[in-house]
Amino acid sequence: MKRLLVTTALEESWVDTVPMLFLGEWCRLYSRRRRWSELNAVVLPYHWDDETKFASDSLSLMSLHEELLVELSDFLNDHHGVDHSLRYWRILIGPWLGYFVQALFDRWASVHHAVSTQELSGTIVLVGLKEARVPNDMFDYLNLRLSHGWNHHLYARILLDFTDVPCVMQPVGEMHDSTGLGELSGDSPSGPRSRLKTKLVAVYSHLAGRFTKPTDYLVTHAGLRSLRDELGLQRLLGQVPRLIGVVPPVGVPVDDQCRLWKLGDATGSGFEACARALIPEQMPTTYLEGYEALNEQVNRLRWPNRPKAIFTGASHYYDDVFKAWCADRTEHGATLVIGQHGGHVGTAWSFNHDHTMAITDRFLSWGWSDSSEPKVVPVGMLKAPALPETSSTEQARAILVTGNADLQSQELMSTVRSGQYLSYLEDQFVFASALSSTVRDALVVRLSAHQCGWEQERRWRDRLPHALLDDGQRPIMELLAETSMCIATINGTTFLESFFLGIPTVIFWDTSRWEILDSAAPYFADLAAVGIFHGTPESAARHVSSVWNDIQAWWFSEEVVEAVATFKRQYCDDPGSVLEEVQRVLIGAAGEVAR
Repeated sequence: MKRLLVTTALEESWVDTVPMLFLGEWCRLYSRRRRWSELNAVVLPYHWDDETKFASDSLSLMSLHEELLVELSDFLNDHHGVDHSLRYWRILIGPWLGYFVQALFDRWASVHHAVSTQELSGTIVLVGLKEARVPNDMFDYLNLRLSHGWNHHLYARILLDFTDVPCVMQPVGEMHDSTGLGELSGDSPSGPRSRLKTKLVAVYSHLAGRFTKPTDYLVTHAGLRSLRDELGLQRLLGQVPRLIGVVPPVGVPVDDQCRLWKLGDATGSGFEACARALIPEQMPTTYLEGYEALNEQVNRLRWPNRPKAIFTGASHYYDDVFKAWCADRTEHGATLVIGQHGGHVGTAWSFNHDHTMAITDRFLSWGWSDSSEPKVVPVGMLKAPALPETSSTEQARAILVTGNADLQSQELMSTVRSGQYLSYLEDQFVFASALSSTVRDALVVRLSAHQCGWEQERRWRDRLPHALLDDGQRPIMELLAETSMCIATINGTTFLESFFLGIPTVIFWDTSRWEILDSAAPYFADLAAVGIFHGTPESAARHVSSVWNDIQAWWFSEEVVEAVATFKRQYCDDPGSVLEEVQRVLIGAAGEVAR
């Protein structure tokens, strides 16, 4: 039976009267289940459900990323009349190139999986989607890639140029909204009080900028516990503290003449040809048409001209103005130090971390080290969490902390991908249902603040109507201060924070999806031996139920205390005085480069 290929949740591309093939679970929004459940439609199995394929594809994509980065560096140097190093371009365009190529491959592989295994009658390509455009900068790309419209456009480009699937072009309706998922949260909070705070910070930073010395350290988005710590670190470094916010790049319109170049050999039908063809088309304007304007912005910044060192924990991912300034300063001898920003690092793999290690001079870990990587300097948990001074509830509470995942894969990392998130959610439902009635009545389900299109709250309400849900807006520290036990379900930051704070903790996840590094496996094995780490929701539920009546006796038993202490020293160590530790590393690293 031939089926119409449907690539996204945009229903204007559906035809109810014919058999359809949904390319993935991202096509079936939960709030629209009454409609799609009545259709003659099936869902294509996800190509990365095969973990062996994912591992092989990851290696190939990392190799291709490196090859393309070298070629793009040569091209951009020639195009802009500059002579920057590969490291310069890696800092500036490396994150976008990695994310785009990885996302493009996921879409390409899904399409070709459908083409090679299914009989397709054709597909409908929507014309006139407002997201079918070139992003202005990295942050714009990070927002754009989440929209149904952008993904529909990307699928259309693959189908039109790299398959023989018949494509019917159809203008999009005037009332159509294809954004779907909303935008990422930026640095500009809403509300009168927040706006006033933002203005005060801007005024302070402007005034502090007058006292900035050319050789001052630059500290921004360092991943410390608070802005107070960020300012305190700068005082320890002997300089007037200032806050460095995100400076949006100037918007520059697309110039089609700038997009006529080709990246190597773009002929053929394989993925590499697809990537080489679409990179010139999709590269953010900041790196092409807007590169001169970007450098003009950088030259106007009242930041240190010859910084001894640059310290950040996140700006090197998404902030193009910072990246351009940082890339230029490192070429003139500045030391780049990047701090661990959250969990997952050191226990699992991601492209983000590999990129970070490729550009940094020093990496400040929360405790772990790597004998093969001298850049890693263990300093302890930079965030060093602290519970608020609030009175804990007298009623025993367990908090189940859940995670999220994008509707469609965006980058390579050891985590659940795309539709696999539904299996992850099912594990949460199984866990809650398997608890004893006493624990279930005491359970608070902490939802992710960003539901990423999966509509977790709706799904929880339908599956377990009586579950007590937290919408994720309340600070996690407030919840941890009121809980008798924390149950974490992803390899992230929360269980490291609860360990650090000494809160009884149980963790569980599917290790075939949330893979653990070989170096970390023994530490998790020790946690498993004492009932902290579990590979199934049923096992975790049985353990929580069994110790609930005397949590403290279990948590403070000798074997649990020893396992937790060993794990903490490695992955969430207490730095003592974290600011002094970071100060020591920054001064030392700057001195080594200077010599």
